[in-house]
Amino acid sequence: MSKPVWGLVGLAVLAQIGYPLVTGATRDALTVVTVVLCSAAAVAHAAATQGARTAATMLLVTAGGGLLVEAVGTATGVPFGTYAYAGSLGPSLLGVPLVIPFAWTMMAWPAWLVAGRLVRRGRILVAGWALASWDLFLDPQMVAAGHWRWSDPAPGLPGVPDVPLTNYAGWTVVAVAMMAVLAAALPRIEPAGTDAPMYAFYLWTYASSALAHLAFFGLPGSALWGGVAMGTVALPLAATLALAATLGQRNQLKVPA
Repeated sequence: MSKPVWGLVGLAVLAQIGYPLVTGATRDALTVVTVVLCSAAAVAHAAATQGARTAATMLLVTAGGGLLVEAVGTATGVPFGTYAYAGSLGPSLLGVPLVIPFAWTMMAWPAWLVAGRLVRRGRILVAGWALASWDLFLDPQMVAAGHWRWSDPAPGLPGVPDVPLTNYAGWTVVAVAMMAVLAAALPRIEPAGTDAPMYAFYLWTYASSALAHLAFFGLPGSALWGGVAMGTVALPLAATLALAATLGQRNQLKVPA
């Protein structure tokens, strides 16, 4: 299992590293490639660890749900505020670029697994926040890149003038609802060593996003807000994994009596 999933994660990381180094249409294409690779890694991991039925259900809930909410959002302004896509991300369906629903998949599955690692109760809320907090990086970056924009972005977060507060509120509501559907639709999934690729991807997304917004994209506001918000999940995850690794090493050093 691990080699194909780690391979997809590795390719996704390379694509993300390359993103700040290119411009124009090449960067737009790399955006699409990155989402495809990341969502493929999530689906491949779900299939390898939980079976094809679980992977298909997860994809239906996340990508199908993502398409539905984005189509409603672009048509009505609910729940994110009134926004429109620029047509720079490839073919569309119902007014939504086809790649967009898979962006929900690429982070929803890692968020679900990360929450299961961190808490025994309240997993839906923690997973929803683990997903929604990522948007504090995503939307400012994509608006700056010209992929979509809001007709009225005020009021927004200090230092992030182009994304309205309604968007973040909508993301939180949708993310929690999506995780509630996953909880109802999927069998109980316990943390496992085979989830390491998804943990690593979540931590990479956090660290690389904060660095890129600050050092490459000229977006210090979203670097700060995203770093704080997503850090409430990513930093405890990193600490938990580090503690588990330390305890594991100590146990290996013990000599049986």
